[in-house]
Amino acid sequence: MSRPLLLALTTSLLLSLCAAIAPVRAAATSAANPAPKTLRYAFRTAETSFDPAQITDLYSRTVAANIFDAPLEFAFMARPFQVRPNTAAAMPEVAADFKTITLRIQPGIYFADDPVFQGKKRELTAQDYVYSIKRHYDPRWKSGNLYVLENTKLLGLSELRKALIAANKPFDYDTEVEGVRALDRYTLQLRFGEPQPRFLYQMADGALLGALAREVVEHYDDKIGAHPVGTGPYRLTQWVRSSKIVLERNPNYREVLYDEQPPADNARLQAIAAKFKGRKLPLNERVEVSIIEENQPRWLAFLNTEQDLMDEVPVDFAPQALPNNQLAPHLVKRGITMERYTRADISASYFAMENPLVGGYTPAKVALRRAIALAVDLDSEIRLVRRGQAIPAQSTVGPNTWGYDAAFKSEMSEFDRAKAHALLDMHGYIDRDGDGWRDQPDGQPLLLEYSTQPDQEKRQLAEHWKKNMDAIGIRIVFKYAKFPEQLKASRSGKLMMWGVGWLATQPDADSFLELGYGPNKGQANHARFDLPAYNALHERQRTMADGPERAALVEQAKKLLVAYMPYKAHVHRVFTDLAHPWVKGYHRNIFARNFWKYVDVDMDEHQRRSQR
Repeated sequence: MSRPLLLALTTSLLLSLCAAIAPVRAAATSAANPAPKTLRYAFRTAETSFDPAQITDLYSRTVAANIFDAPLEFAFMARPFQVRPNTAAAMPEVAADFKTITLRIQPGIYFADDPVFQGKKRELTAQDYVYSIKRHYDPRWKSGNLYVLENTKLLGLSELRKALIAANKPFDYDTEVEGVRALDRYTLQLRFGEPQPRFLYQMADGALLGALAREVVEHYDDKIGAHPVGTGPYRLTQWVRSSKIVLERNPNYREVLYDEQPPADNARLQAIAAKFKGRKLPLNERVEVSIIEENQPRWLAFLNTEQDLMDEVPVDFAPQALPNNQLAPHLVKRGITMERYTRADISASYFAMENPLVGGYTPAKVALRRAIALAVDLDSEIRLVRRGQAIPAQSTVGPNTWGYDAAFKSEMSEFDRAKAHALLDMHGYIDRDGDGWRDQPDGQPLLLEYSTQPDQEKRQLAEHWKKNMDAIGIRIVFKYAKFPEQLKASRSGKLMMWGVGWLATQPDADSFLELGYGPNKGQANHARFDLPAYNALHERQRTMADGPERAALVEQAKKLLVAYMPYKAHVHRVFTDLAHPWVKGYHRNIFARNFWKYVDVDMDEHQRRSQR
């Protein structure tokens, strides 16, 4: 036998022996040093930061909501959706006119340890919430959520901000304002210039109103987004930008026991609630989040058990995973479970209303946007690109919110190329040079620029857009960039069109109506739509208690957005999450981003099944 052949056979034998011994060694190691309960899943889009004053995207806010505590939180299993105390000792006192909210913070809640605290325990106080709210008003942080607070008319804060900007002075955190005050060490009071009947929902969002310690922010300064220190169940232990995020249980997290009240007619949730009742939260010890932007590797990572949870099955793989929207038999056989739900969301394309080509309020400009919207074949988009995982949107208001009406119908979902052609012809968007493409009424080229992301699903949607525009003789080109880059450009008003999703943070239409409110330009209002009639409707409805009068105003606002078409709302997406059998207690509350603490992971079962 030749030496090379003998070496090859020996190497092969050693590799086989190592492979056979590995599971035994792993089992022995596991028995001696049990692995921490770890929940692993992936984001489809990269995070941007973990500073509540600087983040607006879903993925960064999901992480932040598990690090920072808001005074309230959404009850995990309750239906209809409702909020309950989190760091608050009890539900807040709300004045009859909805202009004052007073709440008491539980004593004995502590921040996660950080070198800034010099080895001492740092207690959460009402002043921490005062400071954290004020940070959104500090121009330095360029808060993308400032509009949420400014629209509530918290007394004195907007005025303080404007005065300091005019004087070219830094924001003064020590100036007391009437709108947000600590009455004593644990009592927080908010006062508004107009009624705020739904502000308690905002007080349940840790990614917006989570408490930060002032000394931590001042120490880390511009790098605070990489050093989140909160009182929530987790603390950040590793962050590789756009690649991996690791969080571990916060040792200082107070004693909170699992105690959920699911609907009586939901046997599955009743069983989960009974199983975990009385268990200390969080149920797991560690969360590992990978950033996997392409659908195929994200899907394969789940199938290969590199991920425990599949957050949103990619639409490309819906036919394999969900034939006829039922869990595929081969996945059922593996013990995988499914959670299917609609979110309070829209997928939309906006037209920049200040753009000289697609923006404006003249009949010709409105006709152009309407024609483009009418040429979008939503049926084929849902069937071919979204693989049936969506329903047509009739307005910019998403389901699972007060103000959404499933019976409401409008031109928003209409597909009518003949009408699109007629509108374009009527307003002078015709082919003037014989090249087969429509031009502007003044003879200038008509060329749309549509911004989107470079992943496979977005490229398929871009192809669909091109087919739709080709069919009515309009040229369109696509500008590809990752989400954080597009977001930055959009806020600056530099994009002509962008395909984007919008997710409500509360079960109310107001989250969606903010998209068209003029003062929100560059924040929620990416289209920069600014119509006085719409602004007036929005301002009236947001101060009213829920009821028929408010519902009528919400419908009028929806109709104005359809008529002027600053947004082409395409669909409301239907999502499906999958979990391996060792993931216990998984449930999706679409408004509770701090859901990690309720998920258990059976590491022994994980190991047994992984070795099969």
